[in-house]
Amino acid sequence: MRFARFRHEGAAATAVVVGDGEDARLHALRPGTTLVDLAAAGLDAARDAAAWATTTSEPVPLGRVRLLAPLVPPSVRDFVAFEEHVEGVARSVSGESVVAPQWYEAPTFYFSNPHSLVGAHDDVAAPAGSELLDFELEVAAVVGAPGRDVDPRHAGAHVFGYTVFNDWSARDVQGREMKVGLGPAKGKDFATTLGPWVVTADELEPFRDADGFLALELEAFVDGRRVGHDLLSNASWTFEEMLAYASRDSWVRPGDLLGSGTCGNGGCLAELWGRSGEETPPPLRPGQTVRLEVEGIGAVENRVVARPPGADGLVPRARDRRTGRLAPQAGRPEEVAS
Repeated sequence: MRFARFRHEGAAATAVVVGDGEDARLHALRPGTTLVDLAAAGLDAARDAAAWATTTSEPVPLGRVRLLAPLVPPSVRDFVAFEEHVEGVARSVSGESVVAPQWYEAPTFYFSNPHSLVGAHDDVAAPAGSELLDFELEVAAVVGAPGRDVDPRHAGAHVFGYTVFNDWSARDVQGREMKVGLGPAKGKDFATTLGPWVVTADELEPFRDADGFLALELEAFVDGRRVGHDLLSNASWTFEEMLAYASRDSWVRPGDLLGSGTCGNGGCLAELWGRSGEETPPPLRPGQTVRLEVEGIGAVENRVVARPPGADGLVPRARDRRTGRLAPQAGRPEEVAS
């Protein structure tokens, strides 16, 4: 099953998606139903909801709606599970493809902003103060059943479904804040693409390999040119292992998102910059289009647009406590992995 959230004729609804390509239709679920509700209720209840929708709701052609982010998650944890990505971005920082030994100890994550989600085809405004805009090709799991201290051997029962996840990144903003020992935060705060829908976990089981990974093909395109290609199964941890780690001494709740982290082999521009030693392809600019495709799930495609006038320059630099004057401008920060 595939569940989407859409806007049509001024109203938003959650729907089950039936058919593919130009024949795809959306059947709205009962009014007020959200994907978080479906995740909490479980797959059997989701099937019942989909059956009601397909027999009761009038179908709406996919081409006539605006797809929204398929859910508004209570929280977003984004992992960094691909060693090749970490190696490439590390080279952009130090010139050497050295992965910190601590990375191998656990599937590290950071919390992202659930209020900055955009839909599969929405425009994305370049963020303030950044000249190094980047995309990041990921897959996200949607938590179903809640859990705490989940055993990784049974964590699959807590995954409701999967969606495409573009962790847009302002690399220069991100690099500056992480040099302070925190983040990434503001460098990721402006936009995250989810979509085009959530595919329930049972639909992707045929892609699971002998080691428990989902062997989904991942591709990234900028203005129609393929710049990245990898397999989700090249991650170093399964989603079940990431979920188990997220739940250690904590709760995961229905609708929580768990991002895989950026894939390797061109899953973002910063990795390519690290491997080539130059900003090729160059940072994203207004007018460019990024398309991310994930086998078994679908594709998202967003156009970068200029940021409208607003908050640039509204926040002053820190004042030096010794002189009382504004602190001097630092040099350009290096990019960091995430």
